[in-house]
Amino acid sequence: MSPSGEVLASISSALAVALVLLACVELGDAAAAVGVYRLIQYDLAGAPLGSRAAVLNHHAAALPLPPGADLSRSALVAPLLDLPLSFLREYLAEKKHLGGLLILLPTKLSDKDSAGNNVDKGQVKGVLAELEKLLVHEEVPYPVYFAFHDDDFDNLLADIRKIASSGQPASATTGGYKLVVSSAEPRKVSSPTISNIQGWLPGLKGEGDTEQLPTIAIVANYDTFGAAPALSVGSDSNGSGVVALLEIARLFSRLYSNPKTRGKYNLLFGLTSGGPYNYNGTSKWLRSFDQRVRESIDYAICLNSVGSWSNDLWMHVSKPPENPYIKQIFEDFSDVSKEMGVSVGIKHKKINVSNPRVAWEHEQFSRFRVTALTLSEMSSPPEFLESTGGLHDTRESTDVDSVIRTVRLVSESLARHIYGLKGRNIDVFAENSSLAINPHYIQSWLDLLSRTPRVAPFLQKNDPFIAALKKELSEHTADVHVQNDALDGMFTFYDATKATLNVYQVYLMLMFHPTFKLLLRHHQIDVTSHQFEKRKKKDVTSHDNCFLNYPGCKCYF
Repeated sequence: MSPSGEVLASISSALAVALVLLACVELGDAAAAVGVYRLIQYDLAGAPLGSRAAVLNHHAAALPLPPGADLSRSALVAPLLDLPLSFLREYLAEKKHLGGLLILLPTKLSDKDSAGNNVDKGQVKGVLAELEKLLVHEEVPYPVYFAFHDDDFDNLLADIRKIASSGQPASATTGGYKLVVSSAEPRKVSSPTISNIQGWLPGLKGEGDTEQLPTIAIVANYDTFGAAPALSVGSDSNGSGVVALLEIARLFSRLYSNPKTRGKYNLLFGLTSGGPYNYNGTSKWLRSFDQRVRESIDYAICLNSVGSWSNDLWMHVSKPPENPYIKQIFEDFSDVSKEMGVSVGIKHKKINVSNPRVAWEHEQFSRFRVTALTLSEMSSPPEFLESTGGLHDTRESTDVDSVIRTVRLVSESLARHIYGLKGRNIDVFAENSSLAINPHYIQSWLDLLSRTPRVAPFLQKNDPFIAALKKELSEHTADVHVQNDALDGMFTFYDATKATLNVYQVYLMLMFHPTFKLLLRHHQIDVTSHQFEKRKKKDVTSHDNCFLNYPGCKCYF
């Protein structure tokens, strides 16, 4: 070959390589990023549960599926209400292969579904609860992610279904869309910490009184558990209990700041961790007490899920209702509840000492022979790892007025007991008084808790949220301190709770384009599987804007 021919061949080869490199630049420059939340991965007593994979790199598929569809190399994208639970149960029970699953959640419990129909809030909540129950208690061998449904996902689903209607599944040769999550192998969370926060309002002793004053404890666990740790905010369970406790502490701090109105009871406020895990933090907190402190506690009131009730609240106890302490507390609650026009019922459940599992927080107190009760809108104890702040438990599910009613009921009952006002029908915390309940305070804290995921193993002991709780309790009580301890080893948790999902539009292989095929044939460049994946970024109205004028180019993101 002549020198000029060699130069021309070199230029042509360089041009072909440049075309390939240009395609790669387009690929890297155009990847769309969507925040997604991974299904929890954990071990319970050595048994692997939750999602066991994090990396996703598959073509997207959508429902309805054609008969006999093979999803082993596909990532299924499904709006929550379009995903049959029977489908998931079948895949898990029969161990069918699935490349991955992306579940689209409504941005609010009352949002419309993918067909534009108004959806009942209760229906969405029920479906989410059933979905979590299924996914949390099973080993799921493929990656499962959650994202929030929006118009862009609607466009994506419409295109996926349009491609599927051609009768050919999406692949490298037919085009379609690809979902990619690049993630490191999830690692075990080493030495997860639980942090308990406590503060005191010391009572007033009489002159020459050397005996220790009796104590009343008000307690609420603040941590959560759910299918997606990064979304588990637990507005009702148990954000509502935490907010009620803080407002009760604020109200009594005003009474106790003046010696003339300070009661002859110590008030102990405890914000505990490890609630979903058998109230592990509560047990460790009680063990840390001096025996005299435990013996000084007349009774403890545990607040659990008090943010969505309208008329009926339940007092759960381990001791029989005939017990003098239990009878007295119930009568105090009943007197105030009648004046408020609401109902308080009582539920007695004995503790099975041979079973280490407890259903309610007060049962940990009962194991230490401390009289205690749990006040809750739930009439029966939840199942293990359920009703602990799951996907459905958002701000929309919690009502400020419900928390206010709880605060009023507990505060008035306590005040009448502490100050001997039983039967006198006196409102200590009357509206428009200096001791009135503050709805704005309750709402602001409820809003904060409703946007703060609080799954204990992922909260470090120096987490800003724990610091905020300590600071707030310090504003109203004395001797505030944080007790840090290790979560019992029955649980093992894994990280990688959030990720970035890249959505690509996949085009036919460049090697099929006539210009590139000519270059391949003329210069024998060995490219056998190069693909173009272009992010959906903006509308393309002219083929001149697409690389090599590839027909059918269009983008939405």
